[in-house]
Amino acid sequence: MSYSLRQETPDDWWEVEALYDLCFAPGREALSSYRLRDGVPPVAALCLTARDNGTLAGAIRYWPVRVGGAPALLLGPVAVHPTRQGEGLGALLIEESLAAATGWDRVMLVGDEPYYGRFGFHRLDQVEMPPPTNPARVLGRALTPGAWDGVTGKVTKWDG
Repeated sequence: MSYSLRQETPDDWWEVEALYDLCFAPGREALSSYRLRDGVPPVAALCLTARDNGTLAGAIRYWPVRVGGAPALLLGPVAVHPTRQGEGLGALLIEESLAAATGWDRVMLVGDEPYYGRFGFHRLDQVEMPPPTNPARVLGRALTPGAWDGVTGKVTKWDG
């Protein structure tokens, strides 16, 4: 498959939201990561859509957060339409967006280490997401060498 990747625009917002509704369980907005995003604009340059002949096939978003006061990116959600899963599109969205994350030192997410480990994510034992997040699912990747060294504490909402 050949996909066209581009930055998400305001016109894409509701179509992307519908994709997330399709791919994730009802009540997804009750998760702790959504509380960190509430009222905070996403990092627009890293929010990408993937289209195949104009049809939305996947999307990824990033949000600024603080970890023990240090700035970090919160990756997510990333979603691929069920009819397009298994084609490597999720990996493409993750790799392309991370490659564009210049100016940021660290990125984190809540997810499965066996999947995200292949992108360089590992468990962040000293980083605490708001409850009820499973601590084993809090993962991070340094975008600059040593970026997670000494960064510990609670993940809090971005304050600018």
